[in-house]
Amino acid sequence: MALLISLVALSIDAMLPALPAIGEELGARNANDAQLVLSALFAGLAAGQMIYGPVSDSIGRKPAIYAGLAIFSAGCVLSVLAASFEVMILGRILQGLGAAGPRVVVVALVRDRYEGRAMARVMSFVMMVFICVPALAPAIGQTIQQFFGWRAIFVSFLAIALIGLCWFAARQEETCRREDRVPFVGGVILSGIVETLKSRVALGYTIAAGFVFGAFIGFLVSAQQIFQTTYGTGELFPLYFAILAIAVGSASTVNGTIVMRFGMRLISFRAVLIMSLLSALFWLYLLTLTAAPEFWLFMAYMLMTFFCFGLLLANFQALAMEPLGHIAGVGAAVVSSLTTVISLILGTIIGQLYDGTILPMVSGIAGLAILSVFTMMWTDRKPV
Repeated sequence: MALLISLVALSIDAMLPALPAIGEELGARNANDAQLVLSALFAGLAAGQMIYGPVSDSIGRKPAIYAGLAIFSAGCVLSVLAASFEVMILGRILQGLGAAGPRVVVVALVRDRYEGRAMARVMSFVMMVFICVPALAPAIGQTIQQFFGWRAIFVSFLAIALIGLCWFAARQEETCRREDRVPFVGGVILSGIVETLKSRVALGYTIAAGFVFGAFIGFLVSAQQIFQTTYGTGELFPLYFAILAIAVGSASTVNGTIVMRFGMRLISFRAVLIMSLLSALFWLYLLTLTAAPEFWLFMAYMLMTFFCFGLLLANFQALAMEPLGHIAGVGAAVVSSLTTVISLILGTIIGQLYDGTILPMVSGIAGLAILSVFTMMWTDRKPV
């Protein structure tokens, strides 16, 4: 499960060091446009997630994942052959459409076997392995680019997808029983979507997750520019990015060990509250400066923020899915797709506001974390 869901992170983070070269060779209009290589994948991801969930409820989890891996592989081939920036964007959208299969169906597959805190615990350990990919991916991408060129990065994606396909086919049993499957018809799908959106818990935690993940995407799409342009880290960029990724992985590990004792809601609320206060204070500090803060201070802030984010990854997913066990496929599709749409729009806006400083990013994190706090308060409010 961790390898399959890691295709998304790999497809994002391994590309970060190569963005300037891709933009320059394929004719991107300006430096910020190279961010669209990442945003395009998220766009495909958002669209694809609404398809695979209902499909997996109808034909089973394994065939849906097989289809996703096939589309992802086709997108990789298109990106390898891309001769223009537009074709590259199309290839990345296809990769997102394909990666959406493992991304959403894995959640439904885990939900078939676990629920509540037990699901959060399993997803925490999946996410722990998942976070190892961002820690290593930029360095892997940079090394491949140096020796073989940026197109070889997509060849590596294709190889890993094929390995994941063979492993999954051989080792994972089907978890959606034939008697539990529902027809792939518009009425059934629509009723599942409506039920998900009418659930206060599912909708509330989906929106809260969208805000928090939007802040994360805002950092992600501008990370290469922040590290290499604002702070001039050069080839050490993958190292610093790995340190931040390890903070998220450590938090996921901690969450997996404490969630059964303290519960998802308490851990999530405290994590997002700390993130809000920390970011608001750091934003106020930035307003007093005339230049970027010292690098060690920036890293300290990001490490604490990423640790909080790591506590939220699995918990928000499990909280949103808690009332949707009987429609796990459609429910996972709606939750994942809506989260991605919200975070993609907000994160892209934050990324495009990059002006050579970290102020737009910190402003985005502070504002969206605060919105997530209020959304959680609304979600958990007892009806009058």
